[in-house]
Amino acid sequence: MDEASSVEGLLDALGDERARDLLEAAAVEPQSAKQLAERCGMSLPTVYRRLELLEEHALITERTEVAEDGNHYKVYECNFESTVITLDEDGYDVTVYRRDNAPSKFSQLWDELAGE
Repeated sequence: MDEASSVEGLLDALGDERARDLLEAAAVEPQSAKQLAERCGMSLPTVYRRLELLEEHALITERTEVAEDGNHYKVYECNFESTVITLDEDGYDVTVYRRDNAPSKFSQLWDELAGE
């Protein structure tokens, strides 16, 4: 995927009202797809499609939880804090600020300083 289509895809994901509703709900606390569907008033297939879209752009993270009875299930958490969109003669540039841990933030800063 080239950079232009990546930027377009990210903006499309953020432009999707249902995807934004899921991001908002997952920002409150990590939730299962079923919990997100109930909270947002969506069907499970719709939730899974939007979660896939959000995961594709690293706006949401998935992790496995273990219930007291030993069953495993996935929960989704918002990995998105803010974004900055700039426009210049070369086109749009989108910078996404994610909820990363300290080593990831250092790595992201290093990449930005290196111009990657």
